[in-house]
Amino acid sequence: MTYHTALWPHAKIDFTGQRVAVVGTGSSAIQSIPLIAREAAELFVFQRTPNYAVPAHNAPLDPDYVKKFKADYARIRAQARQSHPGIYGAFRKDSALDATPAQRRAEYRRRWAHGGLTFMGAYGDLMLQREANDTAADFVRERIRELVDDPAVAELLCPHNIIGAKRLCVDSGYFATFNRDNVHLVDVKKRPIEAITENAVRAHGRDFEIDALVLATGFDAMTGALTSIDIRGRGSASLRERWAGGPSSYLGLAMADFPNLFTVTGPGSPSVFTNMLPTIEQHVDWIADCLAYMRAHNYTTIEAEPEAEKQWWNHHQEVARIGLKTTTDSWYLGANVAGKTRVFMPYYGGFPDYCRKCQQIVAHGYQGFAFA
Repeated sequence: MTYHTALWPHAKIDFTGQRVAVVGTGSSAIQSIPLIAREAAELFVFQRTPNYAVPAHNAPLDPDYVKKFKADYARIRAQARQSHPGIYGAFRKDSALDATPAQRRAEYRRRWAHGGLTFMGAYGDLMLQREANDTAADFVRERIRELVDDPAVAELLCPHNIIGAKRLCVDSGYFATFNRDNVHLVDVKKRPIEAITENAVRAHGRDFEIDALVLATGFDAMTGALTSIDIRGRGSASLRERWAGGPSSYLGLAMADFPNLFTVTGPGSPSVFTNMLPTIEQHVDWIADCLAYMRAHNYTTIEAEPEAEKQWWNHHQEVARIGLKTTTDSWYLGANVAGKTRVFMPYYGGFPDYCRKCQQIVAHGYQGFAFA
């Protein structure tokens, strides 16, 4: 049996004629499962927690459309940076609860047909009020029941938590894949996987014999890449030990006692709640400008001031409590990693407001940073 982890759709792995098991139904699995199903002789999907997904509607692009889009690219990018998640699209501010059921359904259908994450931009309170969120969640569950032929399988695939509280997935034919004769859904929520043997996954009292096992079980998000390294700061301060009880940072950019260490889209910045491309660009541009400022003033070290870091992190947690993101166990909180302290890590104040805050700090002589 061969093993694969965090398989992405573009991975060059041939499953033709094999019996394959995928453990997990998060973003990587949802993108990979339709492709694996086309090649595999049999595919077993072991699902603990069903996930929401909206269609991507990926397709070949018309050359004239591409030309027209690129000609207007500067305006499009500028408009995207002014939206809460940094994504180009229509984001309405009005309440879902002020619309009639027919109006909501029409709006959700229009966005479903368009595809992509702007589905959650249908109304401004979808991530603020549970009643509003339920209208969107109900709509997606209706689509799942339409797409999946077997009612029992459809119900197993229907999530019942808050849509958008976990990472919303974007798929290409994921739910319809379960209509294939060679695809089997194995629910392990109440009856977990018992063992992985040499040639099988043991669950529900039987061995599912396989040739390949894909482990799409998630990752230590936001902090894992840094705490896996033995990063030492001033006085041999250990970042791993400092963050053992949960991370803290100033703007998601820097930490006290760790001079000249910048974190790009680190915990405390909008990061994964935004389009990562403009978010990364904003951080890299800010850091580059800061280095130029240091060179011009003959500074050789920079770090966050402890009080500034504390105040930002307290604000960060206060903003997180406003919406529904903190109400569901997710990797935003580190809930998917055994033993990891649960702390809400991405900044939920939105990309435009965060950028303005960074600009204000620069305007006040890099307020909250200590130079030497």
